[in-house]
Amino acid sequence: MSRFKAATGGNALVGAGVGATLALLAAFGRKLAVQAPTALAGDWDKALALEHKMTLALFDKLRDTEPGASGRRTVLLTQLKHALGKHALEEENAIYPALRLAGMDAEADALNDDHGYVKQYLYELPDLVKDDETFREKLAAFRADIERHMRQEENDLFPRLKAALDEAGTSRLTRRMNQEGLKLA
Repeated sequence: MSRFKAATGGNALVGAGVGATLALLAAFGRKLAVQAPTALAGDWDKALALEHKMTLALFDKLRDTEPGASGRRTVLLTQLKHALGKHALEEENAIYPALRLAGMDAEADALNDDHGYVKQYLYELPDLVKDDETFREKLAAFRADIERHMRQEENDLFPRLKAALDEAGTSRLTRRMNQEGLKLA
């Protein structure tokens, strides 16, 4: 009888180990799938511009929700919060430090401040999903603020940073940005 228990117990441990390994592989595969569009977009500046475009599309989906669609709004807000959280981690942990190293300390600090307001909007909006008019007004203000932030990055700051980097620096920054993105993907 003891051999039977040992045999079945061993199989259960092996099965649990295989199950845990598959779960880890699935989680890593999901992370890769979430980060893949960014990683495949090219250098860090192109990747972040793609994320900006995808974020604005989420805003538009939220804007286009019907009155009373609080469930749909909640789901879209969760997607927006995740996308912006991942994006902020990439910028705050890779791009903004690179801006500082390139002598753009004040600009990096201002962008970091903007991220604080993004978090404020994301904190307030879930409480407004049922109030159509207030939700739409707050969402429109949020979109305008974040689009201004994105345009400043894409049209001014990112080109200046890219000009300050050589090819190896651009490659290193792209790799670091993608590593940060994988943390929240």
